[in-house]
Amino acid sequence: MTQDAFPLIFELTRPGRVAVAVPEAGVPDVPLEQIVDPSLLRHDPADLPEVSEPDLVRHYTRLSQRNYAVDVGFYPLGSCTMKYNPKVNEDAARLPGFARLHPNVPDGLAQGALQVLWELEQMLCEISGMDRVTFQPAAGAHGELTALMMIRAYHEDRGERRTRVIVPDSAHGTNPASAAMCGYTVVTVPSDRRGNIDVDALRQVTDPSVAALMLTNPNTLGLFEERIVEVAEIVHGCGALLYLDGANFNAMLGVTRPGDQGFDVMHMNVHKTFSTPHGGGGPGAGPVAVKALLAPYLPVPTVEREGDRFRLDYARPKSIGRVRAFHGNFGVLVRAYAYLRAYGPLLRQVSEAAVINANYLLSRLRAHFDVPYDRPCMHEFVLSGRRQKVQHGVRTLDIAKRLLDYGYHAPTIYFPLIVDEAIMIEPTETESRQTLDAFADALIRVAEECARDPDTVRTAPHRTVVARLDEVAAARQPNLRWRGPVRAASTR
Repeated sequence: MTQDAFPLIFELTRPGRVAVAVPEAGVPDVPLEQIVDPSLLRHDPADLPEVSEPDLVRHYTRLSQRNYAVDVGFYPLGSCTMKYNPKVNEDAARLPGFARLHPNVPDGLAQGALQVLWELEQMLCEISGMDRVTFQPAAGAHGELTALMMIRAYHEDRGERRTRVIVPDSAHGTNPASAAMCGYTVVTVPSDRRGNIDVDALRQVTDPSVAALMLTNPNTLGLFEERIVEVAEIVHGCGALLYLDGANFNAMLGVTRPGDQGFDVMHMNVHKTFSTPHGGGGPGAGPVAVKALLAPYLPVPTVEREGDRFRLDYARPKSIGRVRAFHGNFGVLVRAYAYLRAYGPLLRQVSEAAVINANYLLSRLRAHFDVPYDRPCMHEFVLSGRRQKVQHGVRTLDIAKRLLDYGYHAPTIYFPLIVDEAIMIEPTETESRQTLDAFADALIRVAEECARDPDTVRTAPHRTVVARLDEVAAARQPNLRWRGPVRAASTR
C-alpha cells in the first residue's frame, strides 16, 4: 500500500474498538449530572473514531511523515530565517534542571535559570549594542508592542504627548498593527528607487508629534539602509526614538550593531536567529533590547546580579508592568544561550555565510526573473514574477505551487507588498552550495515551463498528496464537519 492510499482515521473506525483498556473502577459510579451542570452535558456521544492503539499510532506517524520541516529539506522562506537547528541545543533545553523547573520556584532555588537569563542578556547587549534586555515577549510582534509601550512611557514621563509613528511602506505588517494597538496614528513613508526609506519624504513628516520610526534593517527587500546614520539623526532631531524590527538580525551578527547605527530599541526573534525550529505558530521568543534611556521602563521583573547570586527585581516604579507570565518561552531562551556559547567570537561567520548564500542564489536566478532592486543583497532578496505573469499568464502563486512538485517548500510570495508578484527568498547560512544549486535549478526549470507549458504550472501541484485547493473558499467557508468516508475530489 502506498502512502497516498492510506485511509482516513474515520475509515478505520469499528464500533467498540479502543486504544487502551481501563480496568473496572474500585469505587461506585457517580452520575455526571451530580458533578456537572446537566445543561453542559451532551445528549449524544461525540462522533470520534474508534480505533486500536496500533491504528492510532500509525495514523499520527503517517501524518508526521507528510509534514515538511527544516530537518527534511530546504526552507527558502524569505523574512523567516528557517535555518537548520543544532540538536545539541535541543538537548540543553531538555535538561531536567531547566525543563522541570517550576516557574513559581523561589529565586534561591532557580539560580541556574536566572544565571542563564543574566548571561544571555549580557551576550545580546554585546551583539546588539544595547544596554538592557527583557525576555518576556513571546515573539516578534509581541516584542514590537512591548517596545512601543516603553516608548510611550518614555515620552509621557517627559511630559510629551506624541501621537504618530512612522512606518516605511516595505515594513512587516505587524509594525503598523503594533503601533495602532498602542494608540498611535500610523504614517507611511515610501521607499526610494534603490529600496531604501525615502529620506526626503521622512524629513517632511518628522515633527514633535512623532514618537518613533519603526525600521527594519536590513529591510524586507533584503537591502541594507544606505543612509541609516542620516535617518537616525532626522528621527532624533525631532525628539523621537528609532526602533528596529529585528526580524533580519541574522544578516548583521558580528558585522554591525544596531545600537551603533543609532537605534534606541529593538526586538530580536531568537527563535529565528538563535536556534529554535519554528513554524506552524511557535514556539517563539521576542526579547526586547533597549538603550539606557529606556531601561527604567522595562517590564518587571528584571534579572539582577549581586555578587555570585541572581535575583528578580520588581522594584521598578517606571516599569510598564508585565507583558507576559514569567520570563517568556524559557526553553527557547536556553536554546539561544547554547547557540551563542557554541559560536562565541565566530558568530560573524553566520552572517557572512548567510549573505554569501543569498547573493549566490540571486546571481543564479537574476536572468530568469525580474529583480526590482538589483544591487548586492544581504541575507535575502526579492524577485518578481511579473515577467511570467505578463508574458505567459502565470502568477507567482502558480510558480510557488509548481515548486512543490520538485520537492521544495515554496519561498515567501507577495511580500513585501511594494513589489508586484514578489518572490522572497532567504537561504540562511546552514545550506550547502549543492542544496542552493539544486533549488536554483528547480526554480529555473519552473521559469522555463512558464514559457513552454504554462498550463502545467497554472494547475500545479501534480505530485503532492493533495492537489491545488480553492484557498479562498477554504478560508471563507471552512468545512469542519465529518460527513463520512468520502474522498475529496482534489486528493490524489
